[in-house]
Amino acid sequence: MTKRACFLIFNILIIGAFTLAACGGGSSATTQPAGTPVPTPPAAYAGKTNPMANNLAAAQAGKQIFDTNCSPCHGMDAKGDGPAAASLDPKPADLADLESRFSDAYMFWRISEGGAMPPFNSKMPSWKGTLSEDQIWQVITYLRTFSK
Repeated sequence: MTKRACFLIFNILIIGAFTLAACGGGSSATTQPAGTPVPTPPAAYAGKTNPMANNLAAAQAGKQIFDTNCSPCHGMDAKGDGPAAASLDPKPADLADLESRFSDAYMFWRISEGGAMPPFNSKMPSWKGTLSEDQIWQVITYLRTFSK
């Protein structure tokens, strides 16, 4: 094998590892059956409401952000069936089905802080250092379009 081929394979493996590490997975409230209590967001997130609710432009921007950052694990239709989902156990949440169970405050908390903390213990990364608050609200606005 040539050095170039080895270099290419190595880079593909590294990119794949980072993609898997950035995906949701593990135990989380979003994978619990309907009727299971949803953890209450901490005080810093409690009572937050989406300032972009029902805003078509925000939903379109949220779709672009979701497609880029979330779809590798959650899939293009937010069903938890992205290309990286096959290697995750448990699988990423079907957000298209479950997001209507969650308040704006809960969703903002989960996206902002990720899932590395109890009770979630998932591989979902914290997005607050990568996405702005407006971008997180745009993603939530997009996810809300699935429940309509």
